[in-house]
Amino acid sequence: MEQSPKVQNKITKILEILEYIECIPTKYLKHMESTDGLYEMRITLGSDIFCVFCFFDKGRLVVLLSGFQKKTQKTPKKEIDKAVRLIAQYYDDKKRR
Repeated sequence: MEQSPKVQNKITKILEILEYIECIPTKYLKHMESTDGLYEMRITLGSDIFCVFCFFDKGRLVVLLSGFQKKTQKTPKKEIDKAVRLIAQYYDDKKRR
């Protein structure tokens, strides 16, 4: 689903923070418990909260996986499971190259 220009701009700003700041505040990027390197990038716009799952490859590259609008404080398990599957697929594809 395509997001509004305001949400897209906010995502871009947070990606710039990830690129240039070494110690990233947890309000922008939070490690997902019980996962191996999955992070939740949070985008707050008014009362709306959007999340984009990502991970680091070789400590530097942020690989964006999937995103959604949060309806509750708790992150849905199906979204976490989807992101974990995408990480596995990424590394499988990378091995084949």
